[in-house]
Amino acid sequence: MRKESRQFFENLLHAPSLSGFEQPLQRVVRDWVSPFADQVTTDVNGNVIAALNSTGSPRVMLAGHCDQIGLMIQHITDEGYVQFSAVGGIDAGVMPGVRVFIHSRQGLVNGVIGRKPIHLQTAEERRGEKFEMHKLWVDIGASSKQDALKRVEIGDPISFELGPFPLQGNLLAGAGMDDKAGVFVVMEALRLLSRRKPKCAVFSVSTVQEELGLRGARTAAYAVDPQVGIAVDVTFATDYPGVDKAQIGDIRVGKGPVIARGPNINPVLHDLLVAAAEKKKLPWQTEAVSRATGTDANAIQISREGVAAGLVSIPNRYMHTAIELISLKDLENTAALLAETVASITPDTDFTPL
Repeated sequence: MRKESRQFFENLLHAPSLSGFEQPLQRVVRDWVSPFADQVTTDVNGNVIAALNSTGSPRVMLAGHCDQIGLMIQHITDEGYVQFSAVGGIDAGVMPGVRVFIHSRQGLVNGVIGRKPIHLQTAEERRGEKFEMHKLWVDIGASSKQDALKRVEIGDPISFELGPFPLQGNLLAGAGMDDKAGVFVVMEALRLLSRRKPKCAVFSVSTVQEELGLRGARTAAYAVDPQVGIAVDVTFATDYPGVDKAQIGDIRVGKGPVIARGPNINPVLHDLLVAAAEKKKLPWQTEAVSRATGTDANAIQISREGVAAGLVSIPNRYMHTAIELISLKDLENTAALLAETVASITPDTDFTPL
């Protein structure tokens, strides 16, 4: 990956972006995309929309959601411990002992998620498999509620520890790969397209609040009014122990972007994506989704009178935990796939399934 692009991705991973609190990451997006986009706007919900050749035809929307799962301060005990609720879907079982950042008006506050030690649990508690969120807390080192309130307040967002770290084989791990990887891809694809002068109009959108019900994509798609829309998200890798491939399919980290098929996907657009991958000799994988996907593609497809929707995903291990894992090579290949596909779209391209 080129040095500047990798730095952009790492800047995204360092930026907090809980659903509803995406502003720090969106500032990173605007700064990076402005030099090569024709226009960059931010709507009232916080979506960042970067346009290229906005008078072209058809109108193509690329969407990656920038919000990440996390926590929010719900209550502070008299002893100064911070109790919280989840922002998005989180497995409470992987949370004890995790380092977190509280993003307060006073700045960054370090904390660690605590739980009663196994030595002090009853036999019944030890047998229980389900962790309950309300029985966990964040310890910030405060001596009392009054002491804690000097640094944090009710409603402050809490992220898992931010920032990536490399593993072997082009792999990168860290919080928020879902879906900062997608934001990177749609903006990197726009950069690649800026050198190719596409005939269609291209709108790369860093959408907000996907984890709370595809909210940003709904309003952004209405505003952009695309005829074609491709969502870029992460999907479940199945290349580690304990995953049933019969349920999800055979999807491997490092083996290329995953092109979805199913009722949420326009078949003409699907075939264009496959043709682009074959033309550029890019590795790719297939994912069968027999229902509406839980991604921005769902919201885009049914916007206004309907949109030719596609979904391309990056394989991701350990989704919705404090540490997720992706391949940098998959990111590169996904951006190249999107750029090649969009460059092939002309005013004469008919997406009507016949």
